[in-house]
Amino acid sequence: MADTRGPRDAQPTLRDVAERAEVSAMTVSRVLRDDPKVAPATAARVRTVIAELGYRRNEMARSLRLGSGTGLVGLVVTNLANPFYSRLALGVDSVLAQHGLKSVIGNTGQDLDSERSLVQDLVARRVDGIIAVPADADQRHLAAAAAEGVPVVLASRPPNDFAADCVLVDDYGGARTATDRLLAAGHRRIGFLGSPPTVYTSIERLRGYADALADAGIPAEPAYIRQGQQQTGEAARAAGELLDLPEPPTALFCSNNRNTIGAFRAIRRAGTTTALAGFDDFELADALGLPLTIVAYDSDELGREAGRLLATRIGDGSVRSATRRTVVPTTLVHYGTAGSTAH
Repeated sequence: MADTRGPRDAQPTLRDVAERAEVSAMTVSRVLRDDPKVAPATAARVRTVIAELGYRRNEMARSLRLGSGTGLVGLVVTNLANPFYSRLALGVDSVLAQHGLKSVIGNTGQDLDSERSLVQDLVARRVDGIIAVPADADQRHLAAAAAEGVPVVLASRPPNDFAADCVLVDDYGGARTATDRLLAAGHRRIGFLGSPPTVYTSIERLRGYADALADAGIPAEPAYIRQGQQQTGEAARAAGELLDLPEPPTALFCSNNRNTIGAFRAIRRAGTTTALAGFDDFELADALGLPLTIVAYDSDELGREAGRLLATRIGDGSVRSATRRTVVPTTLVHYGTAGSTAH
C-alpha cells in the first residue's frame, strides 16, 4: 500500500508501524532490538513497513533504557479540580523526591485526545517515566510509550491490552459495603450518581452497588441511576432529577466526592431527609450535618505506591519484567446518623 503521508505530516510512530504490519507495538519494538524470538517472516514484514513509512526510532525514549534520563516524571491526571488528585500528587512526589526525581503534572480534563497528546509530548521531552490515571479504556498511546522503553505505571485504573504496573483502590468492595450499609438501614430505593460509564472506577463502583442490591432481592432500577457527572454542579442537577421523581430514592450512593458534594447540595435544596453515601472522603464531610457514609481510603498511599512502582522500574531497568498490581483497601466512615432507617 502506498504511503499517503505528505511532507508536512507528523512523523510515523511505532504504533503506525504496528498497525500497518498487523502486529503489536511490542513486536515492532522487538524487531528494532533484533530479538531472535520474532519469526523471520514477521520481522521481515515489519522492516518492510518501517522502510515504507520512513519510521525512525525515538532515540529520546531509547536513551531512557540506557540510563541517561532527565530526572523528570510525567504525572497525567483527569481533573485537577478534584482534591483527590492533589493528594495523589503529594503521595507521588514524596516518594520520587527520595530518588532524586520530580514530577511534571498534566491535566487531561477526562479527554482522550488531550491525554494522547500529553503522553506523546512527555515522551518527546524525555521524561524518565509516566504515572497516569487514564481517561478512557483506549490506552494505545500509553502502550506505545511503554513499548518504546518508557516505564509506565497506572493509578486508580488498570492497564488495558498492554502490560504495566498499576495501583488500584478496592472500588467494587467499597461500593458494595456502602450500599449494604444503606440496605441494612432499611432503604430499598437507592439512587446512584457516577462518573462517565467508560471510566473503570465508575464501572466497578456501579457493579458493587448493583450486586449489593441484587443480593437483597432488589433489581438496579435504571431510573435511579445517573452517570457522567464530573463537576459538583452537574452532580447537583442529576441528584435533583432523582429527588423530583414521583417515587424518589430514599438514599443516594455517589461514586466519587464531586458527586457526593453535588448530591448534598441537591438534598439541602430539596429539604428532604435523603440518606447519603459516597466514595472518597473530603474536607468538612463531618460538618455537613447530614446522615453520611463515606468509603474512605488513603489517596496519599495510592500516590506513594505508584511512585514506588515507577522508581523501582527506573532504578533497576526492569521494563520488561513481570508487572505488579497493588490494591489499596477501603474503610467505611460514618458521619452524623448515616445509617438512619428509611421512612
